[in-house]
Amino acid sequence: MNSKTNEKMLETYLFIAFAAALISTLGSLYFSEIQKFVPCELCWYQRIFMYPLVIILGIAIGKKNYSIALYTFILSLIGGSISIYHYLVQKVPAVGENSLACGVVPCTGQYINWFGFVTIPFLALIGFSIIAITSFITLKTLKEGK
Repeated sequence: MNSKTNEKMLETYLFIAFAAALISTLGSLYFSEIQKFVPCELCWYQRIFMYPLVIILGIAIGKKNYSIALYTFILSLIGGSISIYHYLVQKVPAVGENSLACGVVPCTGQYINWFGFVTIPFLALIGFSIIAITSFITLKTLKEGK
């Protein structure tokens, strides 16, 4: 594969990760600011890991800095782990009963429950997964190009 094709692929991976972070961020803001859903403590932790990804990936696209994928991969794994835990708190009674106190808004609450399984932490997990996968592919592509 030539270097021009390789660079175009890397740009595409960064853009997909950026789009996932932006959509996830706008979605969480929609739920809290327009729908007036008050985020629980675990939701805030997920936001802490998602929101900076929009800025980091946006700058990386502008500078064509593909090595940023290492950092976005790590941040998305941590955020995704919180999403998995939060989803389990919501959907598995044994986990929810034994979970840490979550503040004013209970972490077991489900503002949405589309199709019986799609909740806000599930949506966050999808976003983090897309970012993690594209970041991993970017890292692998960079390694193969050396």
